[in-house]
Amino acid sequence: QVQLVESGGGLVQAGNSLRLSCAASGRTASSYTMGWFRQAPGKERMFVAAISGSDGTTYYADSVKGRFTISRDNAKNTVYLQMNLLKPEDTAIYYCAATTRVTRMTAVGRVDYWGQGTQVTVSS
Repeated sequence: QVQLVESGGGLVQAGNSLRLSCAASGRTASSYTMGWFRQAPGKERMFVAAISGSDGTTYYADSVKGRFTISRDNAKNTVYLQMNLLKPEDTAIYYCAATTRVTRMTAVGRVDYWGQGTQVTVSS
């Protein structure tokens, strides 16, 4: 079992930055692919970014490319999402996710573990 605990959400003005953190428990968590999804009010949960546990490969949703950066510290079993140039449309609950599967974690159905979520609100 893996438990994921997010932190770092909050309220910011458009154009500013936030960094989210996700701490994972479990001895093998560093080998998992980990990432982030987000869910805006009334919308489906959508993929944001992920990083492979095997080689550190990263991939992003088109809507955040060039603004968001995902990274991980395997010694701390922690994944980070640095969010720059935030826009009001980035407002959502951000969920940390993890999977043991080899396929890209770009869909909700490919996630094995979820965090409880952290709210990010971007004002205009």
